[in-house]
Amino acid sequence: MFAAEPPVVPRDALPAGEMDPELAYRIVRDELMLDGNARLNLATFVTTWMEPQADRLMADCFDKNMIDKDEYPRTAALEERCVRMLAELWHAPEPGDAPGCSTTGSSEACMLAGLALKRRWQQARRAAGLPADRPNLVMGSNVQVCWEKFAAYWDVEARLVPMEGDVYHLTPDRAVERCDENTIGVVAVLGSTYDGSYEPVADICTALDALRDRDGLDIPVHVDGASGAMIAPFCDPDLRWDFRLPRVASVNTSGHKYGLVYPGVGWVVWRDRDGLPEDLVFRVNYLGGDMPTFALNFSRPGAQVAAQYYTFLRLGFDGYRRVQGYCREVARGLADRIAALGPFELITHGDQLPVFACTLRPEATGYSVFDVAAHLRERGWLVPAYTFPENREDIQALRFVVRNGMTHDLADLLAGDLDRSLHELRRQATPLRGADSASFDHGARRPHRR
Repeated sequence: MFAAEPPVVPRDALPAGEMDPELAYRIVRDELMLDGNARLNLATFVTTWMEPQADRLMADCFDKNMIDKDEYPRTAALEERCVRMLAELWHAPEPGDAPGCSTTGSSEACMLAGLALKRRWQQARRAAGLPADRPNLVMGSNVQVCWEKFAAYWDVEARLVPMEGDVYHLTPDRAVERCDENTIGVVAVLGSTYDGSYEPVADICTALDALRDRDGLDIPVHVDGASGAMIAPFCDPDLRWDFRLPRVASVNTSGHKYGLVYPGVGWVVWRDRDGLPEDLVFRVNYLGGDMPTFALNFSRPGAQVAAQYYTFLRLGFDGYRRVQGYCREVARGLADRIAALGPFELITHGDQLPVFACTLRPEATGYSVFDVAAHLRERGWLVPAYTFPENREDIQALRFVVRNGMTHDLADLLAGDLDRSLHELRRQATPLRGADSASFDHGARRPHRR
């Protein structure tokens, strides 16, 4: 088989002729062997392991188009069940009536939630005879880049609240300071990608309640729970962040992060039907039947939705609590091990998301976090090194994401490799790599100006 491979394989142009399928498979597979090991990737929040039964189920559904609900009614039914399960998990007042849908990920889910906020604000302004041409959205500078994309794509001013001192996410007082009559909503992040911390959603809602009572501004909150919305219900059941807070209008999550499904699925759910303006729902009949759709994408794979339903069915509440609790336990243990090595100072401890960040102490002058990340990469570990956004760009950090599949034993191996890397790095007189060498970027930019 290997001897049958042609001397030159076209990489950037369509080959002139056909190729044996097994040979084509091997050529592609050989190149993919040069990728990193997904299980050792502590940069990504995305699920890198599922059970063999889920693999088989997804293979059974690869040919199903999620949008074609008339042709694949049972796949459509699984999507609806998942929405109801999430609405109940997040304490919607009427889970069976809460609108929502699957998406290709949290980025699309955030776009939909943002569009709903903008349209509701526009409708209210026009009904009151007021201008509706300068919407803004308030959020911390630690938001995922999809929110800046939303602002750019749909002409909304992104009022990014910069980090300040040792506060690395949005706070109630600083959120309210930036709200006015043109604010379509406030985004609260349940699990920052920078350090894994929760933003104080309940306190933000309380501050906005006071703003309404004082100035008459009734501003809704969207919770970006890309990661935390599938952690908090199981590990922090008493934490009030979801639809138990009347000001929370919508919630999104990534099924492919701590929802424990392979990449390609997110979810957005609204508190009730008032949260999703009817004119954002489109109806098509050219696939057979009358089908409402309000996702940005049209054709989408059904396999990830089937896998999400399988995982909900397979684990149930107790199973998710066990898996997520174990991840947090591993994260906290690994954080303690890394802190004990000496040169690292923890920013977070893995006790909210099973994610923590650390920086180097001032006395570690001979190497940078970027040097540490490069040494770990040589041993197969992918640990991101990056700088924080505007106002705290002086912070250079490493972040460790613990997902299902990261065991105590693997964490011990990582800590051991990190210790060995430090022995080598201490021989350096000065850092060899700076922020310009980082391969990881949160996408944070300066706030948009108008």
